[in-house]
Amino acid sequence: MANSAHKSVMKQTSKSACPCGSALRYAECCGPLHDGAAAPDAAALMRSRYSAYVLAIEAYLLSTWHPSTRPTQVDPDGALAPQWLGLQVRRHVTTGPETAIVEFVARYRVGSRAQRLHEVSHFVQQAGRWYYVDGEFPAATSESPPGRAANSPATNGK
Repeated sequence: MANSAHKSVMKQTSKSACPCGSALRYAECCGPLHDGAAAPDAAALMRSRYSAYVLAIEAYLLSTWHPSTRPTQVDPDGALAPQWLGLQVRRHVTTGPETAIVEFVARYRVGSRAQRLHEVSHFVQQAGRWYYVDGEFPAATSESPPGRAANSPATNGK
C-alpha cells in the first residue's frame, strides 16, 4: 500500500476502535506500530499484523516478516481476500531471551462462509524489533481459506 494510502487509512481509523480487538483506539494501539514504532512484544506485533491485514497495509506486513521466511510480496486485499471478523490471542509465551510464540484464532469470511484460522506463530527479536518467522496449525477447526497462501494474517505468502 502506498504511503499516502496508509495515511488515508490512518485518518479514517485513528479515532475508531483498533481492528485487533484490543478495545483501544487505533491511534493508541496498532496505529503507532504501523507508523514505525517497535512492538513491545510478540503479542503486540501479532495484533498489529492482524490489523495490517484488515487495513491492507502490505508494506507493514513485509517489514515485520523475518527476512529468512519473508515472501517477495503479499496481497492482503486480493481477489480472494477474506473479510476479517475478529482476533483472539489465546496465549503469548516468551520462549527465550529473543524468541516468543503467540497462539491466536482469527475469524474471517470468504463469500458467505465464516471460518476460523488457528495458528501458533513463532517470533524473533533482533536489534530491538520483533519479527514474525512462521507458524504451526493445531488440530484443524476448519479448512484453510481459499488463497491461504496469499491471505493469512500471519503466514501470508507461505
